[in-house]
Formats: sequence, structure tokens, C-alpha cells
Amino acid sequence: MKDARFIKNLSEVILDNIDEGIHVVDKHGKTIIYNSKMASLEGLRREQVISRNLLEVFPSLTRETSTLLKVLKTGKPIIDQRQTYLNIRGEKISTINSTIPIIIDGEIEGALEISKDITSVKELSERIIDLQQEIFQKRERNYSEATASYTFLDIIGESREINEAITIAKKASRTSSNILIYGETGTGKELFAQSIHNEGNRRSKPFIAQNCAALPESLLEGILFGTVKGGFTGATDRPGLFEQADGGTLLLDEINSMGMGLQAKLLRVLQEGFIRRVGDVREIKVDVRIIATTNMDPLEAVEKGHLRSDLYYRLNVVLLKIPPLRERKGDIMALTDHFIDMYNSRFNKKIKGISKEVKDIFILHSWPGNVRELQNVIESAMNMVTESDIIEVSHLPHYLKKGNARVMKKIPAGIDTIDDIVSLADTIESIECSIIARALQESRGNISRAAERLNITRQALQYKIKKYGLNRKDYSARREFYGH
Repeated sequence: MKDARFIKNLSEVILDNIDEGIHVVDKHGKTIIYNSKMASLEGLRREQVISRNLLEVFPSLTRETSTLLKVLKTGKPIIDQRQTYLNIRGEKISTINSTIPIIIDGEIEGALEISKDITSVKELSERIIDLQQEIFQKRERNYSEATASYTFLDIIGESREINEAITIAKKASRTSSNILIYGETGTGKELFAQSIHNEGNRRSKPFIAQNCAALPESLLEGILFGTVKGGFTGATDRPGLFEQADGGTLLLDEINSMGMGLQAKLLRVLQEGFIRRVGDVREIKVDVRIIATTNMDPLEAVEKGHLRSDLYYRLNVVLLKIPPLRERKGDIMALTDHFIDMYNSRFNKKIKGISKEVKDIFILHSWPGNVRELQNVIESAMNMVTESDIIEVSHLPHYLKKGNARVMKKIPAGIDTIDDIVSLADTIESIECSIIARALQESRGNISRAAERLNITRQALQYKIKKYGLNRKDYSARREFYGH
């Protein structure tokens, strides 16, 4: 008896001196243990809670919203759930709760809730986030004057690939539909986004760009949606980018780097056209065109869990793919000349161009960093040129010079310049186009028969017909002409 009393007293001492709140109910939802820390958190006295049903003490709760009653019903624990609420004294409390069923002989006999007070941590976190947001917005830009600088005239290149992208982008600029731009790093996704904005009827309204990979989710949420005066921070109300871009365009760069929780909130904005500032209950209507970019294939991003599928379908009204530089090598010299002119003006130099050897390297290099890499290479080389007006191999960055010997080994014997290789590629395409045209003519425009003659799949033939701008109806018409 004495031992039992000792254990009971010891249990009470332990429960009342630990730093976590403990609340235990029996299988009927009646409180049997309620320690001092939990009483302090919730602003109640222990005698107000002990031996009373949970719903009597907390009338705002229901069997669906109470974690203790939910665990009693399901028998499944709820671990590390964050909660923020006003206690009976009107104090804002933040906790992390774990609620665990008490199972004896296979039967649920009660439930235990352990609450860790994180109010001070939450307060410090809110203060840090608010300060970061204030510094970020002051340092980066004045969003009320945000404009797009570039137009389609700034996109350098005459290749078929880049012109196809420009054509799609110009068509998309005529509406306010969401756009998803897919392109590798350095391909010029923001250049296209700004051009679309300036071509459309929102050109006189703000254009704001935000990189989703540059900020932690907690800070990015406040930046995008804005904040209201916090219970902890005392910060002033601050509009987010959606409000500041109202009537205009918001570019969300690297959308696949945005956290899933924030993606869900973004999806709601796209569906309903309303935003809610962090810490607020009011909804604010916004009219913003969203252009999102991703540096990985969107479907791959969905499969790998980087992009919500429902958000992907909401954004993918217009999909614009920007070709990498290795797929538009015919534009390399035009881009090179453009960057040389730009840095001549900036550095007060008179560089005329690049040597034949440098051109060879540029044509055969794979350009993993795309147009941005080419720009950086030109800038680096022009810093090295002192006594010449031509960029030579010796002026190139080390990694390109090092790879020069390997690159030149790829050139077949008997070819004097890379121009021969480029011309050969054009010649091969021309021959292929002629062969396909002849097959269509002989098949009288029938895709299946033409594909069979060429020994390729129907899908492959349709792709090549589109690639070369052929129209099978032209060959159907010839059949009628020759038949008379």
C-alpha cells in the first residue's frame, strides 16, 4: 500500500515538473490525467478539467476536430501536429502535439496527448521571417514600378527551332491564359516571359518575377501572398506580389522548386482568383496572369514529386518549350556577334569577331549552360583580349581550351572547316525532305502507305512531315490532277 502511494505521488511529481503538457482521457472521453503544464498552456485549472468529458470543458470542439476523440475512434496515432490557438485567457499559443491511443488487450481504453510549447520559437520565427521579407523587398526592387524590359526583338536567332518558339509565344501573348515555359537553365525563359507580357494587353501593368528556388517556403509564402500585422511581430501589413502584380503578370521562376504546401495554395489562387494574406482571414480578389517556368520536363517533375499534377494541368494551358543551344547551333554566330557588340560597348573595346578555331570549338561544344554560358564565355574572353581585335583560342576559359584537342578530333579527315559539317547536315535534311515528298506523291498522300514505303512508323513520318513543313493534301490533289 505504501509502495502504491509512493508510485502515485512520484508520478504526479514527474507529470507536474516536465516541460510538456500531458492530457489523458479514458475510452469515454473523460479526463483522468491533466498536468500543470497543460493547464498553464490552456489557461485552465486542473479541477476544471479532471473527471469531466472533453466536450463539456471545450465546447468549441467536436468529435471530428478533437485529436483525442479522433484517436479514440480510429486507434491511429497522430504525430507531431502543429496547432495554433487562443487559450481561455486570449493568449496565442503554438504547440506541437502527438496523440497516441492507449490499447490494453487489443481494446482502446483511452488516449494520451503530449503537447510541446513552441510559442517562443514561433514568435522568433515570425520575427525573422518578417525582417527577412522587409529586407528582401527593400533590397530587390520597388514592385510598384516593376516593368518588363525585353520584347521579341531582343530574342536573337533565325533557326527553325527558335522561330517556332517565338511563334507560339506571340500567339499566347494575345490572351491572359496561364503559360508554362519549359527550358534548361540559361535558355532565356525570362526573356520569353517578358516578351509575352510586352506583346499583350497587360503591357502597361506590372511585370514581377520571383525565383521560387531562392527563398525558403516560409518566407516565399509571405512574399507571394503578403502578411498582416502579426500577433507576435507587431509588423505592419504588407501586400504580397499577387497584389502588387494586380492587372499584370507574375513570373514564377523554377516552379518545380516550390514546396508542395505552397503549390496547393497557389493552385487555390489560380482556381478561385482570390488570395489570403498570411495570418488573415479576409480574401482579396486579384487579376494576375501567371507565367511559370521549369528547368526540367514538367511531366518528369510531376512523376518525381516536384510538381503537383493538378497544378501542372492548371498551368499547362499553353506549354512553351525553349530549345537548348545545342539544338539551335545555327544561331551561335548571331548570338556571338550580339554579345561581342554588347561587351564592346560596355568595355569600350573594338573586337571584330572570333577566329576560325574558336568558331569550330563553339559549333562542336555541347553548351550545357546554353545561351547564358555562351554570354559568359564571350565576356570572359573579351577581358583577356588586349592587343588583338579577334578572340583566339588562348582567350577562352580554361575548360574550353582544355577540351579543344578533344573537340578537334571529332572532325572527320578531309573537312577543312566546321562550315562543311553544317552544310552537310543541311544537305542531308534536304535529301530526306525530297525522299519523303516523293513517297507521299507515290502514295497519293496516304500516310500509312508512305510510311510503309520508307520503312518507318506512321508516327515518325508524321513528325518529319511537320518538321519539313510538308502537307499531305498537296499530294492528294496531285493524284486527282494526274488522274485526268
